[in-house]
Amino acid sequence: MEKENYDYKYIFGPVPSRRLGFSLGIDVVPFKKCSYDCIYCQLGKTTCKTISREEFVPVKEVMKELKRKLSRDIRIDYITLSGSGEPTLYAKLDELVSGIKNLTGIPLALLTNGSLLWDPDIQRSVKKTDLVIPSLDAGNEDIFNYVNRPHKDLSFNKVVEGIIEFSSNYKNKIWLEVFLLDGVTSIRSEIMNLDSIIRKIKPHKIQLNTVKRPPAESFAFAIPEEQMRTLAGYFKNDVEIIADFKSPLNKNYFTIAKEEIINLLKRRPCSLNDISGVLNLHKNEVLKYTDELIKNNTITSYDHNHTVFYSIKHYSGEK
Repeated sequence: MEKENYDYKYIFGPVPSRRLGFSLGIDVVPFKKCSYDCIYCQLGKTTCKTISREEFVPVKEVMKELKRKLSRDIRIDYITLSGSGEPTLYAKLDELVSGIKNLTGIPLALLTNGSLLWDPDIQRSVKKTDLVIPSLDAGNEDIFNYVNRPHKDLSFNKVVEGIIEFSSNYKNKIWLEVFLLDGVTSIRSEIMNLDSIIRKIKPHKIQLNTVKRPPAESFAFAIPEEQMRTLAGYFKNDVEIIADFKSPLNKNYFTIAKEEIINLLKRRPCSLNDISGVLNLHKNEVLKYTDELIKNNTITSYDHNHTVFYSIKHYSGEK
């Protein structure tokens, strides 16, 4: 892909996604401003835990960038409200969603932790989206507090009832992501707890995930592929395992960004923030590239003083 000589503040990608094809991300919430502090988060620990909604950025500036990006001849399968914080914290979500739907017919998805779907304003704001993917990582209060480490004003029952209420009123597709952790939700009794709630939510699809990239906490452990398949069989409904255990991205895409990351790491090991800042790439976008480079054995990752660093493992040209 040809690199565009323009700095986007709120738009990133498109990046390849197993779920959404080529997804163009929209990020309107400051880095790690979230209602949760999940132990498995690939972006690190939450720096501002909140449920207060704000207009963090002007809608008109986001739409200006989106129009510019859509004017290019590039493949976009979904426009995705996601990023480095919880997107439902954006107070102008209704205006943004309406603006996007009036601008383009490309399907619009919302990736959310689901913690604020009990809010009637948020329910109204996202009703025009084509797809909502909320998360459910726990089947009881104790696991919820351990895994998600929610804001003090969020209870397990409040969040679950909010997702159930939202799903009963939302007219379009809901795919529920269930993030499983070894030693926590990797046993049948916990799956049964989750499944009893999921049957009330009635999503169109259940998607199982586990740790793929360095998590916020070192004690958040991935579940092996074979065990994931066994756990999938415990759910009453059909499920899809979205944890990518094997397949790297198509080598023909994003070669410029990958080469820039490799050249940067040849000089010195770098953290996610280092790579994002130097190359002016969104952190979620960087993770896609580093994930592939780790899989094809080009780079490696390690923890130093509670920060994940990436370094060259070996390099012999583009894989």
